[in-house]
Amino acid sequence: MKIYCMRILISIGMTAFLLASSAAMASNIENLAKSLAKIRGEVETLQTQLDAEKEKHSSKMTALASQLADLSVEERRQKLSIEKLQQSIEKMGVNAKRSEQSGERLKPVLLQILSDYRRHIQSSFPFKIEDRLKAVSDIENNLNNQLVDPNKAVNQTWALMEDEIRLSKENGIYQQTIPLEGEKVLVDIAKLGTLFLLFQTRDNHSGMAKRTADGGWKFEILEDTAEIERVKILFDSLKKQIRQGYFEIPNPLRK
Repeated sequence: MKIYCMRILISIGMTAFLLASSAAMASNIENLAKSLAKIRGEVETLQTQLDAEKEKHSSKMTALASQLADLSVEERRQKLSIEKLQQSIEKMGVNAKRSEQSGERLKPVLLQILSDYRRHIQSSFPFKIEDRLKAVSDIENNLNNQLVDPNKAVNQTWALMEDEIRLSKENGIYQQTIPLEGEKVLVDIAKLGTLFLLFQTRDNHSGMAKRTADGGWKFEILEDTAEIERVKILFDSLKKQIRQGYFEIPNPLRK
C-alpha cells in the first residue's frame, strides 16, 4: 500500500513537474517568437531604409550625371567659341604673309575679328568683363589712331586670346565689382575655370553667377543653408591654397 501511494505521489509529482516544465517551455517559445518577430520587424525596417537610401543615391547620381553633361556642353561651347576666334586670326596672319598685305589692308580684317571677340566677351563667363573689354578697346583705338602697326596688333590680339584660354584653366580667389540686386557691389570671387563663379559679400552673403534663359549670366544670392556652407568650405580651401579635392558646389546651369 505504501509503495502504491508512493508511486501515486511520484506520478503526481512527475506530472506536475512536466506540466510546469511544459508551461515554462511554452512561455520561452512564446518569448522567443516575440523576439524573432521583433527582430524580423527591425530587419524589414532596415531593409526599407536601405532600399530608400539606394533609390535616393541612384536619383542623386542620375541628377549629378545630368548636371555633369550640361556642364561639359557649356565648357565645350566656350572652348569652341575661343577656338573659332583663334582660327580666324591665325588664318588672317597666314593670308597676310602670303599676299604681303599692307597694314591698311590688314586693318579692317583685324577690326572685324576684334568686334567678334568683343561680342564673345560680352556673352561669356562674367569674370572681369570690363577689364577684358578694355583690352580689346585699347587695341581698336590704337589701330584706328594709327598708334600701332596692324601686324603688331595681330600679335596683341593673339595674346588676348591666349589669356582667354588660360582663364578657362585657372582657379583662385579674386576681387570684383558685380551687379547685385540693382547695385554695384565689391565682393570676393572664387573662380573655377570658366564654369563656376561664386562670391562672398562684405556682409557675409554668399552667391553665384548663374546662366539665364537668354544665354547671359546673372549674379544671385544663395538662400539654401547647405549651399551657403558649401561655398564657405570652397573659399576656405582656396584661401589655404587647397586647389584639388572633392567639393560640392551649386550648379550654375540649374534653372
